[in-house]
Amino acid sequence: MQPRTQRQKEILDYITRFIERHGYEPSYAQIARHFGISSKATIAKHIEALERRGLISRRRTNGAFALDVQVEEPDSDALCEVPLLGRIAAGAPIEALGEGSDKVSVPRFLLGRTRPEQVYALRVHGDSMIDEHICDGDIALIENRTEARDGEIVVALVGGSHATLKRLHRFGREVELRPANSQHAPLRVPAGQVEVQGIFRGLLRPAI
Repeated sequence: MQPRTQRQKEILDYITRFIERHGYEPSYAQIARHFGISSKATIAKHIEALERRGLISRRRTNGAFALDVQVEEPDSDALCEVPLLGRIAAGAPIEALGEGSDKVSVPRFLLGRTRPEQVYALRVHGDSMIDEHICDGDIALIENRTEARDGEIVVALVGGSHATLKRLHRFGREVELRPANSQHAPLRVPAGQVEVQGIFRGLLRPAI
């Protein structure tokens, strides 16, 4: 079942993204602030409407209401297409490539809660992430996002021109891009030289 109005859809999408990024649900005040709405009562009415449609459930925890988003499990046989935008280094950063026109078919379940339109694919070049079972020639599925939590595998643009696939760790004003291969050294650079361009969400391995 879908939300009845566009505003309800926007609120449901915001709550879902917030939980994915932070691991807990936003408060009514945070939702209201995000949408520039002054009244929490207005948000409560939208939440009640979503609850009636079975898209959200509310539970009382320590005297306060918490939200559970009801997520439909994707059909295990369903496929979707995402754009293949070039290649990504799993080794030393390589020059970032522009958008391409190729597409790859992806089993929908690999993307979990991430919507297909938020995902692109990159062909892996190198072996620095081999201990994460990300091998040369694999196709990495990337959520198009510019924020990352510590420890996530990201597409990192270094110095504005070179991209690499690594785990991201923050150390004050520096960022360490850490490989998953003992033969490769971590790369530590000033945080201002690193832009997150996506979060690793899954992998396709071409048939040999």
